[in-house]
Amino acid sequence: MPNFNSERVEHALNELLVRIFPDDPDEDEAVVNQRFDEAFDFALETLSSAPEPSVVPDINHVSDLIQTKVSGGIEGSQRAARVQNLLSRLIAAPVLNQKWRMLYFLHQLSDLPEPQPTAEPHPHRSSGYNGIPAVSTNHRPKESSDGRSPAFSEAFSKSGLPQIPVNDSSPKASPRAQPAEKPERRRERKTQDIIKEQPEGPSSSEQKSNVIGPSEPTLLRDLPFTLQGLSSANLTFASSTVLKLPPTLPVPLISLLHTLAEPSLLYRGLSEFVESSEGGLVGQSFRSALDKELRSYLGLVATLEGQIRRALAMLDDSKPHNGLGKAGVTLKRCVIWTREATMGLRLMSLMVEESKGKKGGELISLIHSFSLTHGDPYVSIFAERLLIHVTRPFYDMLRQWIYDGELADPFGEFFVSEQSEEEINEANGSEGKGGATSVWEDKYKLNQRMVPTIITEEFANKVFLIGKTLNFIRYGCGDAAWVDTYSREASKELCYGDTANLEKSIGDAYKTTMVRLVDLMANKFKLFEHLQALKKYLLLGAGDFIAVLMESLSANLDRPANTQFRHTLTAQLEHAVRNSNAQFDSPDVLRRLDSRMLELSHGEIGWDVFTLEYKIDAPVDVIVTPFGSKQYLKVFNFLWRVKRVEFALGSTWRRCMSGARGVLATVSDRLGADWKKARCAVAEMIHFVNQLQYYILFEVIESSWNELQEALHKPESTLDDLIEAHAKYLTNITRKGLLGNQSTDFTGQLHELLKTMLAYKDAVDGLYSFSVAEFTRRQEHAAKIETRTAEGRWGVSEKDNLSEASTPDPFSQRRKNHSDLDSPLPPPLLSIGTADRGEDDVLPALRKRLTNLLMDFRARVNVLLGDLQHQPDVDMRWLAMVMNFNEVYQPVRRRRKTEKKREREKETPQAPKGEKDKM
Repeated sequence: MPNFNSERVEHALNELLVRIFPDDPDEDEAVVNQRFDEAFDFALETLSSAPEPSVVPDINHVSDLIQTKVSGGIEGSQRAARVQNLLSRLIAAPVLNQKWRMLYFLHQLSDLPEPQPTAEPHPHRSSGYNGIPAVSTNHRPKESSDGRSPAFSEAFSKSGLPQIPVNDSSPKASPRAQPAEKPERRRERKTQDIIKEQPEGPSSSEQKSNVIGPSEPTLLRDLPFTLQGLSSANLTFASSTVLKLPPTLPVPLISLLHTLAEPSLLYRGLSEFVESSEGGLVGQSFRSALDKELRSYLGLVATLEGQIRRALAMLDDSKPHNGLGKAGVTLKRCVIWTREATMGLRLMSLMVEESKGKKGGELISLIHSFSLTHGDPYVSIFAERLLIHVTRPFYDMLRQWIYDGELADPFGEFFVSEQSEEEINEANGSEGKGGATSVWEDKYKLNQRMVPTIITEEFANKVFLIGKTLNFIRYGCGDAAWVDTYSREASKELCYGDTANLEKSIGDAYKTTMVRLVDLMANKFKLFEHLQALKKYLLLGAGDFIAVLMESLSANLDRPANTQFRHTLTAQLEHAVRNSNAQFDSPDVLRRLDSRMLELSHGEIGWDVFTLEYKIDAPVDVIVTPFGSKQYLKVFNFLWRVKRVEFALGSTWRRCMSGARGVLATVSDRLGADWKKARCAVAEMIHFVNQLQYYILFEVIESSWNELQEALHKPESTLDDLIEAHAKYLTNITRKGLLGNQSTDFTGQLHELLKTMLAYKDAVDGLYSFSVAEFTRRQEHAAKIETRTAEGRWGVSEKDNLSEASTPDPFSQRRKNHSDLDSPLPPPLLSIGTADRGEDDVLPALRKRLTNLLMDFRARVNVLLGDLQHQPDVDMRWLAMVMNFNEVYQPVRRRRKTEKKREREKETPQAPKGEKDKM
């Protein structure tokens, strides 16, 4: 065992033997000392070599045995209940770690027989009181004639010494006087023996003076200084964590001084922490709270010092221990008086140790954990008392945030943090959000790590939204006057513990700020009016405006893109506004509507680069973000292409229907079958485009618009709710509108289909031109016959047939002349036939081109319908059904790349294993 513990055991064993060892006043002192030493050595050897109990260490089993023993008798149930209570308290104690051994020891003690009242010892008993073996018989003195043997026999009986032996030859002394001197003498003797065993000290006189050491009154005189962390003559601080004790003190005083050294060292360390100036506002408040507790501790030390001075003034050298016990102040009592203060210092030291590296909300959460999860009422009350002071800076920052919208946090301790422009740019990358969107979403961030446990996560989100809203109203909406007025009228003092008032204040502030911001966005900045304008102009909701615009721009947009001019497009846009219901919109809306050109590429025409733009500025751009504006532009460009195809197919259809009664009817004998196929194909394409437009404009945009209106007009809506509703609206439009599906590229498929339909329309126009040329040739031929017949000649001769064969085809000549001009027809159509070929080569080329384009169109539609039928969205599957309601098409789902790769691997012949090795 350690040296310190061995000294404590030997001292306790010495005190026990002094009290129970038999003594004879007439016996020789050397014999008594020899017998005492033998008993001491035997007891010490027995304790050192005690075997472990041969019982399984089961605390439940021992508890059941004790319960069974105490439950008998009349009051057995009461005793059992009391023992059960004590057992539960023992098991719950976290300090003790040998609980089973304690219960087993108590159970073994309960098995000892009761002491007998008789003074005669048992003839066969060989163990002393409390299990200490008595000295064996060969160590006892032989019986003498004066009758001392019965006294010694009684002394070594189980019941101990019933009475003090008295010397018959001397006058009877007081029964208490002699034994009182013996324990002191033997105790002093044993202490001297222990000191003799130590090698230090040259002489017995010096050892005796060292044993005396500083007396208890001297230590009491130095104790107030020690408790304040100050060194004294006998108790010095070697460092901030070491208290040096005199080496000659007895073990009991050392034990007491060890107990008193703990608050002294804790106070010294806490004083150094309090005097430091590191940390933020919450950290400084924590130091202030600790300083207040330390002042209370110093008040206790001052009271203790007064008691010690009065006790030292009452010392009497004639009394034992100089009369300290009568004076009422001893080191042991000082230990008891400082016990509660020591617990407080220990708790504060633990908080200081765990608070390293923590600040703000983390520090508050740390202190709150002691009051929230600790079972000791003292610890809980102490932590609550500290929180009242520590949370003051936090509640000051909270009050300024929820009433002024300003963040007063110089040390970054609040759970709301402001980001710099560099951090915002780094988080958003090269393409920043910009405008009010960046102010609302990126300027302030909620730091979950700094949210203290004294508030809930929902509460923290409300607080964050309140302050951000006030800041946005002040700086984003330019309504600082309202914020100042609100702050003066609603500002309240917030403090820890007043939960009901705090929740009420937060709830009122939340409702007031949200209602004000939504009112500003709706009335002052016309949010709903702008959303309606975006739907009308960019989502083609205003059909008359789009029809007039397309009609007026068609002639210009057929030309190459590099020949388009901004002023021409703007003039046509104003013309469309004046000739449609758009003229009744507010001037602010019309001012924001503009036309512009996309980036030009080689070979593009005006249809490919024209687009409309609706300008959104702050603070409305917090809802219609720059990304949202790009999404609107993306949807407009797609719908504009669909409208262009519809317009082109409609123009071709009207031309064919009007020509069917005139020009086309004349050449029906030769081109009737071709026109029948062409009209069926054009009608098929018009049906496809109409169903696609209906689906996007009504099933997608209108239904999503109704959901958006319901979300925007919900009571108690916040700005975040409006942003989320509008983002969901755009997501539905792009995803259901076949523009944002991640699994299937519907946008690419639709663009290829639209290009195929435009190419087919151009081919039909070529067929119409060929029909007109054929009609003209026949009209000229008929006129020539009629003229010659009127002249009395033959209408047709062999010479005319030869001249017609050598004359170039008028259609080819017309196309040759037309190729020198800017033509809306694509290059593939212009390459059909040349001036060197006749009409016999042009018509087959046109028929082949029409057939190939129609087959390509139907193949692409089959793939599109196959992909739509396997979509999880019911609206997309409905679109596939509408487009193929009479089951003309045979939907085919495209194989994925992985499936194609597997099939390709299967088709590839596998080389033999030997050849693979050679390779």
